Amino acid sequence: MDKCALGVAGPEVSRVALGCMAMSGVYGPVDDAESICTIQEAIDQGINLLDTGDFYGMGHNEILLGRAIQGRRDKVLLSVKFGAMRTPSGGWAGYDARPAAVKNFLAYSLRRLGVDYLDIYRPARLDPKVPIEETVGAIAELIKEGHVRHIGLSEMSAETVRRANAVHPIVDLQIEYSLVSRGVERDILPSLREMGIGITAYGLLSRGLLSGSKPGSPRDIRAHFPRFAGENLQTNAKLVAALNRIAKVHNVTGPQLAVAWVLQRGTDIVPLLGPRTREQLRELLGALRVTLSAEELSRIEQALPEDSVAGTRYDARQMAVLDSERAAKATS
Repeated sequence: MDKCALGVAGPEVSRVALGCMAMSGVYGPVDDAESICTIQEAIDQGINLLDTGDFYGMGHNEILLGRAIQGRRDKVLLSVKFGAMRTPSGGWAGYDARPAAVKNFLAYSLRRLGVDYLDIYRPARLDPKVPIEETVGAIAELIKEGHVRHIGLSEMSAETVRRANAVHPIVDLQIEYSLVSRGVERDILPSLREMGIGITAYGLLSRGLLSGSKPGSPRDIRAHFPRFAGENLQTNAKLVAALNRIAKVHNVTGPQLAVAWVLQRGTDIVPLLGPRTREQLRELLGALRVTLSAEELSRIEQALPEDSVAGTRYDARQMAVLDSERAAKATS
């Protein structure tokens, strides 16, 4: 497994990371034993950056990850998102990134994970009621106390990242980036590169859209996402077919080609793989063996132009509150 630096101020990480969200039921039933085996196989394959959120499964994901890394803490870097609040019924109740809340969330994360520090701690979203300087300042205090090593951000605009970075060095921004979600290229990516801040890219397959996966039940979170709804799904199926045709020429799968495309956008971008099983993990790791020429990259982008995908990456309510979408709205 090749390694790369996570921004100029961050640690050395594996060329791809493991995102654990899907192991807590957001896309349907999961098997904890298989999830733990998948995490451990990822570590055995050289993946050292593991990403979770304290609200994934209302703590389930952290507990699961804690079980998987027992005896392996020295082999992994833990990245945790916080701030999203949940209701007993599983609904969403907004965000809380006040300094006192930051420290409270961290205390519970450390306990669930069974560790005494986190490698990267990040607010999941911008809390519109709390200046980012206050949130980052609180994490900086936790760094001084030895509970956290580095600060990351998630789904924030270039302007917000710049303000945060002025308070304390930011190592990376976690944001959706894929063949069909390329808004980051317009303003955010150039700004991050100017500041020496890395990206951990999630949604490489647009939540399974590019692998041909579909929501299996109303409990599957994708049942509420525009790209998987009605005519949009039918339109997007044509993009999946186009991707698969090109993948066949390269003797790889569509998902492998989609991940390889992200990998070749730069070593400052670390793709977050999101498998639920060892079989899925092994397929996605095959992307590391794919090399694409500039001509081949161009052919893929022509077959799947960004503006051809039908539907936004989140529903209208979530898109309206994403700080990372502010620049896109300003230029539209």
